[in-house]
Amino acid sequence: MPSCSKHDIVLVRYPFSNLSNSKVRPAIVVNAPHSSQDILIVPLTSRTKSLLEGEFVLSEWSAAGLNVATAVKRGLYTVHETLVIKVIGRLAQEDAKQLEQSLRGWLGI
Repeated sequence: MPSCSKHDIVLVRYPFSNLSNSKVRPAIVVNAPHSSQDILIVPLTSRTKSLLEGEFVLSEWSAAGLNVATAVKRGLYTVHETLVIKVIGRLAQEDAKQLEQSLRGWLGI
C-alpha cells in the first residue's frame, strides 16, 4: 500500500455497489494528512464531454501521469487506504486550485 498525500493522483480499486467485483480507476486524494486509514478522493474520467458545474478537464493531465485527457468528476468518496494500488502522479498547481474551487462549490462552503 503506497503512502499518498493531498493532490496525489492514485489508482484505486473501486468496489461495485454489490461488492461482487471491482474496477481500477484514477482519483485525486483531497484530504490533508491524518491518522485515519480512510482517505477522501475525487474521481477522474476520460469522458471529457458534457461536464457538470464544477467538473473540468485537467490542464496538465499528461504531466500528472495520466495517459489521456482527463476530467475531474463531481463526487467525494471515502475509501480505505488499502484500496489504493499506487500513486501515478500529482496535480499541477493550476489544477489543484481549480479543484479546491470546485470542492467549495459542490459542498457549499
